Amino acid sequence: MATSASQTFRTPFLKTPSLSSKQPLSSAFAVTLRPSRRAVGRLVVVVSAAALDAKPTVLVAEKLGEAGLELLKEFANVDCSYNLSPEELCTKISLCDALIVRSGTKVSREVFESSAGRLKVVGRAGVGIDNVDLSAATEHGCLVVNAPTANTVAAAEHGIALLTAMARNVAQADASVKAGKWQRSKYVGVSLVGKTLAVMGFGKVGSEVARRAKGLGMNVIAHDPYAPADRARAIGVDLVSFDEALATADFISLHMPLTPATSKVLNDETFAKMKKGVRIVNVARGGVIDEDALVRALDAGIVAQAALDVFTQEPPQYESKLIQHEGVTVTPHLGASTMEAQEGVAIEIAEAVVGALKGELAATAVNAPMVPAEVLSELKPYVELAEKLGRLAVQLVAGGSGVKSVKVTYASARAPDDLDTRLLRAMITKGLIEPISSVFVNLVNADFTAKQRGLRITEERIGLDGSPESPLDFIQVQIANVESRFASAMADSGEIRVEGRVKDGIPHLTRVGSFEVDVTLEGSIILCRQVDQPGMIGKVGSILGEENVNVSFMSVGRTAPRKQAVMAIGVDDQPSNESLKKIGDVPAIEEFVFLKL
Repeated sequence: MATSASQTFRTPFLKTPSLSSKQPLSSAFAVTLRPSRRAVGRLVVVVSAAALDAKPTVLVAEKLGEAGLELLKEFANVDCSYNLSPEELCTKISLCDALIVRSGTKVSREVFESSAGRLKVVGRAGVGIDNVDLSAATEHGCLVVNAPTANTVAAAEHGIALLTAMARNVAQADASVKAGKWQRSKYVGVSLVGKTLAVMGFGKVGSEVARRAKGLGMNVIAHDPYAPADRARAIGVDLVSFDEALATADFISLHMPLTPATSKVLNDETFAKMKKGVRIVNVARGGVIDEDALVRALDAGIVAQAALDVFTQEPPQYESKLIQHEGVTVTPHLGASTMEAQEGVAIEIAEAVVGALKGELAATAVNAPMVPAEVLSELKPYVELAEKLGRLAVQLVAGGSGVKSVKVTYASARAPDDLDTRLLRAMITKGLIEPISSVFVNLVNADFTAKQRGLRITEERIGLDGSPESPLDFIQVQIANVESRFASAMADSGEIRVEGRVKDGIPHLTRVGSFEVDVTLEGSIILCRQVDQPGMIGKVGSILGEENVNVSFMSVGRTAPRKQAVMAIGVDDQPSNESLKKIGDVPAIEEFVFLKL
């Protein structure tokens, strides 16, 4: 008989104190689990300790604020060696326990191999970690941490500076006066009071921009598929859909991460939806704007002005039409460039590195610590299932709804102490957050990241009778108090509900709302609610076939014959908007949604 209990389960596997466990290490010792090169599937324990009172060595390879250096010196021997060649870095690294870099030093696989297991933590003084080989770091049992919060106010202030300078033509008027001209009538600006600002991305920087814009008398709206509505309301901001934000804004300020979903999100199609004369500020990532399309929108008068701190290519080419456009104000990626922000970054990264060297789990870690090979091997398909269920569930949330409460249910015949759900919970969190964020979510930072975003994840275990050979029977993810893009995904109790199983080592979606389906979680999925009648599979299949979109799997779940049914279709490629429209136009189809995995 099945029993239900809400609890968090402990792992029986992680017995050795290390960066992989919850127990802190002595400051004199560091224990790291890493794969053995000689014995595949086994883990080697690497212990670094010279003496009980030995200090670790931190190599600072790029300039760091004095406050950060002082923090490091209290705990470690600090070697400040700047402008090292790759060869010099590889030579030095075997004598170092930690490395701190900015964006100018490439921490490659060769660096980790040259460390011979001694390097325990790499600190990136800033947000981006493009210059660090995360895969190699994880393989070598090295934690990578960054400093994501210290730049927040500086970036927000720069966004407001660009907003006001653009509205009053400050840069253009300054250049004109210095050229010996006095053109007062040419540089008449626009007022900010009473204008609508759309903040696209309501994270740390976006919310700080909104606070400051409210102080300037602006009406502020925001679009963020993840931001809680109550947090936005607390500062007088309404969350709206993406299209509504574009259509109503006088000013648009971009604060979204660069992900596959946001790459060139402002393009010819989206510019066409904007109010004529809109003004755009970007202090986020250059790649979120199609720069050629922005030039066309400026020339057509759709966009009156733009103020840009970031570009697809940095530095941009001097002869770029965008850079030279009279309606564009540009700065050389100065968002974080204040003395206070630089000191804040130095302190934040120093604290993270010292904590990691002490054996503490860093909240700003961007790669996962090593997990015993036997645990990873057994849970591997369930880890993939957990992440994809998270990705599926968050995409079903309608725009403007804030995800705050998620319930995860595990059904298993195993005893609680024999099932460690931390990795599964982390992967569900990863699936929920990463598609709409630049944050890297893993076993180390999953709970912290969820808490930081006001996301409460509860876990329930359903105990099953039978053989405990498989760790899990199914995983179910529910999101409460939200609206859904696909009404059929709502369970009778009012939550978005998706459920999945592992079959023959492959993750399957087995339930959407109250409908049972069976489709492999590969590629992408189209969900359709339809009137249950003959020929529906053929009609939808023909539409996809005409565009040469391969259908990998198809399943239909229904309430009763000739009543309502949900069809789940797995596709290898993304259908065009025209094909999706044709599917929606089929008379018997009542609603549909396309979901990318």
